[in-house]
Amino acid sequence: MTKISELARGSRIWERAKREAGQPRVLLATSVGGHNICVTLEGALGVALTLRGAAVDFFLCDGLPACMLTKIGSESAERVANSDERARCPSCRKAGYSAFSPLGLDVLWLSMFLTDGDRREAERFARSCSTTSLSETMLNGWKVGEHALAGALRFYARGDLGPELIGEAIARQYAKSAVLTARAIDRLLHERQYDVVCFNHGIYVPQGVIGEVARSHGVRVVNWNPAYRRHCFIFSHGNTYHHTMISEDVAEWERLELTPQRQNEVLGYLRDRRQAKGDWIWFNDGGDISIDRIADELQLDRAKPLIVALTSVVWDACLHYESNAFESMTDWMVQTIRYFDTRPDLQLVVRVHPAEVTGFVQSRDKMADIIQRAFVRLPDNVRVVPPENTMSTYSLIDHANAVLIYSTKTGIEASATGAPVVVAGEAWVRNKGFTRDATCPESYCKILDELPFDSRLDEKSCQRALRYAYHFFFQRMIELPFMKETPKKELMTDIADLSELGPKQSPGLDCVCDGILYGTPFVFRG
Repeated sequence: MTKISELARGSRIWERAKREAGQPRVLLATSVGGHNICVTLEGALGVALTLRGAAVDFFLCDGLPACMLTKIGSESAERVANSDERARCPSCRKAGYSAFSPLGLDVLWLSMFLTDGDRREAERFARSCSTTSLSETMLNGWKVGEHALAGALRFYARGDLGPELIGEAIARQYAKSAVLTARAIDRLLHERQYDVVCFNHGIYVPQGVIGEVARSHGVRVVNWNPAYRRHCFIFSHGNTYHHTMISEDVAEWERLELTPQRQNEVLGYLRDRRQAKGDWIWFNDGGDISIDRIADELQLDRAKPLIVALTSVVWDACLHYESNAFESMTDWMVQTIRYFDTRPDLQLVVRVHPAEVTGFVQSRDKMADIIQRAFVRLPDNVRVVPPENTMSTYSLIDHANAVLIYSTKTGIEASATGAPVVVAGEAWVRNKGFTRDATCPESYCKILDELPFDSRLDEKSCQRALRYAYHFFFQRMIELPFMKETPKKELMTDIADLSELGPKQSPGLDCVCDGILYGTPFVFRG
């Protein structure tokens, strides 16, 4: 496997990449220069789009007080709170320069578009911020405060900054970074005209702010993220996939022909996911276990229906969603347990998300601790499975009368296997026609009053859920087979020549490039 930058040195590929009239001008806002995934994929995209006639520039961050790669544990909170540049900034700049400068495309740096006045404004803005109102704080109509707060929560891996002694100072650093990012990208978009800006994730600082400003300029936005399936990525138009997967038109998938081959394919994949096969992102690989073993381990009453509640990571993507029935996932969890305290005829098992301890950023806000603080003594019919427990989440779903979720993507798999799912938050299965969706605490309790449900999903609903699962795992997750994972869990491109990134070489790459250049759906129908 070879780096794109190494293949580009001495290459004559650009002589065959003629700029075509009318082709979009693309800005790849690779604002995290030291992030291996960004360096690898966006380098490949820069080449692929250029080979299709587009004019491509790179936009890199070269120093901010705080960014999405800043996290407690790798850098002390005190240093972050009192410095204008992260300890990793020099390595990020070096990695970004070495990766993109050999491509022969323009590399633009954030500092090139900042003035001393911008820096003074960022200082004033940050000093005026309070964590209690930061999520509502805006600059020129841009939601810089929301992304700054999300960044600070990610830094601490918490859903609330309250317990942190210098949480306010950290939030101000993210607010300062958000303003600097906003002013830089705003000035760039005034100086250079782009048709589309493409960048990773779409939330936090700096990426979320770049999206805010680009949309205000009327520039199309494309966001991307690594997907679960190996070699696959999710691209979205307009905003982060966290939002767009909720609002996606059901017409994209509800008329999909679920042929026997497709049904076998998705069912086989869902079986493999239970053992973490075929994915490069997974959080739990516990083997299947029987209801008797579950009952013995958790001391359950076999005579009572089992209801399973699946949490998500408390701090992850703490943004505003209009679809939330509760103020937060924590609020949902506490109210759910209180409800089951009134239903001794049922038993509730809360499965805490394994990513609290196995994720890229280990959570410092533990759901089990939150529950313990809220309840001196748990109701007799409630059990909590901690994140480090290897008990299979899928086995719990198999034996559940109903599955309660807030935002976890596991709702897709649960529905596809016939489990009735109740949605209380911003889960992607909401409003898809095969779940029971709460709109407020009162409607949620009314749904719970129907428990236990008479049966699992009917055939029509189950087929609809399977159709959506196929769409999500095989159409929205677009395979780029040249993206390979090394034994060190880093990404590299497995190509021998840059021409392999040209048109008609990879159906998945053609789908991605068409979406970036022409706004076609990021739905792979190959």
